[in-house]
Amino acid sequence: MQNKSFNFRRPLVALLFAAACLPALAQVPAAAIPLQAQPARQSASATLAPMLGATTAGKRIVAVGDYGIALLSDDDGKHFRQASKMPVSSTLTAVSFADEKNGWAVGHWGAIVHTTDGGETWSIQRLDTQEDRPLFAVHFFNAEEGVAVGLWSLVLRTRDGGKSWETVTLPAPPEGGRADRNLFATFASPKGSLFVAAERGAVLRSDDKGQTWQYLNTGYKGSFWTGLALHDGTLLVGGLRGSLYRSGDDGKTWHAVDSGSKSSLTNLLEVGARVVGVGLDGVEIESRDAGASFTGLQRDDRVSMTALVAGSGNGLVRFSRRGVLAEGKH
Repeated sequence: MQNKSFNFRRPLVALLFAAACLPALAQVPAAAIPLQAQPARQSASATLAPMLGATTAGKRIVAVGDYGIALLSDDDGKHFRQASKMPVSSTLTAVSFADEKNGWAVGHWGAIVHTTDGGETWSIQRLDTQEDRPLFAVHFFNAEEGVAVGLWSLVLRTRDGGKSWETVTLPAPPEGGRADRNLFATFASPKGSLFVAAERGAVLRSDDKGQTWQYLNTGYKGSFWTGLALHDGTLLVGGLRGSLYRSGDDGKTWHAVDSGSKSSLTNLLEVGARVVGVGLDGVEIESRDAGASFTGLQRDDRVSMTALVAGSGNGLVRFSRRGVLAEGKH
């Protein structure tokens, strides 16, 4: 599927998106944008494609990104291969697995694709070619119940494994106005609550698997691009210009944490006793006290990193605007 409204050669555009361009697109008659889903092409350089989201499916690592490319690794990220069947070639932004076989990826044109074989092959569950209203994150609680979120407070919920999706209308924000924030990342707590990191300093919370939502006041005004709930219940959200906020009381109160960087953060991950984050400009941060403090370093190549996965033995696999990253560049 060709995306005529954006140039996603740089994967971070999927986080920064030029939102000013979208209203103009929405005013264009659908007939003027004749689009049909096209499958992703097999490429010998698939591992160099910009990647945006990654996760694990059992022992397998699955990453998704530009051109509808999905990458699979069964050896802790040493080698990757491209999924054999992906029915869309538009940008995929995030991926979530309920178990080692059942997974979902989301992306532009509101695409939701599903796999039942650990990412080898995928099928379309949802697609809206009338308007490019991207989905930016997805989370499945189990093989039946899941939530996808995206542009302009778009929230979709399924209770049948994605066979059908219902639109959930968010309440108006506490300060008034419309519920029109961009929703960038989902993360779940050990208690089962689902959180969404969003723009304008917003964090949203649902305690009923996406049916109803409330806004949490972080005190921040910029965009959060990533979030994480630690095993002990501590909540972290990070984003623009290295901003990082922490809550130790289930989201009731938040305070700023010095991330050690002014580069925007794109992903946070708990790895054993550590919290690790990656971001733009080759920045990587680490905490060994449950996110209370961080130290940072920067890769020599300063490539913008977008996703992070832990393999066996807590080894890290990093993804970026240049695809899968090799070690030894710090």
